[in-house]
Amino acid sequence: MEVGIDSFAIAYKVGKTGDPADSADHLQQLLRKIVTADAAGLDVFGVGEHHRQEFLDSAPVVSLSAAAALTKRIRLTSAVTVLSAADPVRVFQEHATLDLISKGRAEMVAGRGSLTEAFPLFGYRMEDYDELFDEKLDLLLQIREKAQVHWSGRFRPALTGQGVYPRPLQNPFPIWVGVGGSPESFVRAGQHGLPLMIAIIGGETRRFRPLVDLYYEAGKKAGHPREHLKVGVHAIGYVAGTTEEAIGDFYPGYAQTMNSFGKERGFPNFDRARFDLYRNQEGSLLVGSPGEIVQKIRHQSEELGGISRLTFQMDVAGAEMPPEKILASIELIGREVVPALKSVRAG
Repeated sequence: MEVGIDSFAIAYKVGKTGDPADSADHLQQLLRKIVTADAAGLDVFGVGEHHRQEFLDSAPVVSLSAAAALTKRIRLTSAVTVLSAADPVRVFQEHATLDLISKGRAEMVAGRGSLTEAFPLFGYRMEDYDELFDEKLDLLLQIREKAQVHWSGRFRPALTGQGVYPRPLQNPFPIWVGVGGSPESFVRAGQHGLPLMIAIIGGETRRFRPLVDLYYEAGKKAGHPREHLKVGVHAIGYVAGTTEEAIGDFYPGYAQTMNSFGKERGFPNFDRARFDLYRNQEGSLLVGSPGEIVQKIRHQSEELGGISRLTFQMDVAGAEMPPEKILASIELIGREVVPALKSVRAG
C-alpha cells in the first residue's frame, strides 16, 4: 500500500482575510510539508484545487512544480483537478510540464469538485455538472493517448489535429478519478479502466464497499484487467505519539472547520460525540497513535476489498494548527505507519 499526504493549503479561518505576506508564509509551509514527506519516505503528496478565500491551492500545479525542484523521489499529484471547470488541453500541458520537471513523478486526480465556486468563476453552469465532466474526461484521455487529436464536443471548440505539447515523460501519464458517493462516478472510472480515489470524509468506511464493487464490475465488463483497477482512499487523519495527544491537537480546529462549512450547507452541528463516532473502528477518521491507525487502515482495506493508496488530509484541523505539529505527524507517519502498511496488499 502506498501512503501519502493531501493538502488544500488552508491559510485562514473561514471568513477571515489574510494579507499577501501571510499567504507567502503559508505557501512556504506547504513546500516544507512536501519536502518533509519526501524525506520521511512517503509515496505521494497531493495538492487540491479550490477557489475560495481561505485556500491557497487554486493553482496546484504551480505549487507542485516548486516542490518538484526541492524533492527527489516522492510522487506529486493534484487532489483533485476540477476538470469540469477547466480546459483539458491546458490541464494536460501543465501536468506534462510538471512530469518533465519532476523527471516522471507527476500524477493527476481528475474530479468534479465537492465545492462549486469554480463553475461560475470560469463561466460554467451547475446544470451541466455531469455532462461537463464526461466530455472533458473523454478529451483528456484522448490527449493522453496521442499528441494530435481530432475531437468535437459541446463545451469546447473542436480540435482538428492540432498538437498538444509537451508530452510527459511517463507513458501513459497516470490519471486517477476522484469520487465521492455517486454510483455513476464509480461506474465511469471502471468503464475507463482508471484508478479510483475515494474521498471518505465522514461516516463508516464500509458503506463504500457496494460502490467499489460497482467499479470493479464496470471495469470487468469494459474488458479492463483487474490489476489495472486500483482503489485509493483520501481520508481525514492525523497521527501523534498517543491517542490523547492526537485528539487534543486535532479535534478543536477540525470541529471549527466542520461547523463553519456546515453552516453553508445546512449540516447539523459537529460536536465531540460525532467526532468520537467517526473515530471509532468503523468510522472514517484516522486520528490516533501510529499503532492504532495502522490497525484501522488494515481493517478499512479489508472492508473495501483492498486499498492500493491511502492519503492523510490534515488541513481540516484549520490554519491554527501549528506547522510544527503537522511536520511532526508527517515524520511519524513515515517512521511508523508506512513500514507497517507496506505489507498490506490491495485485493
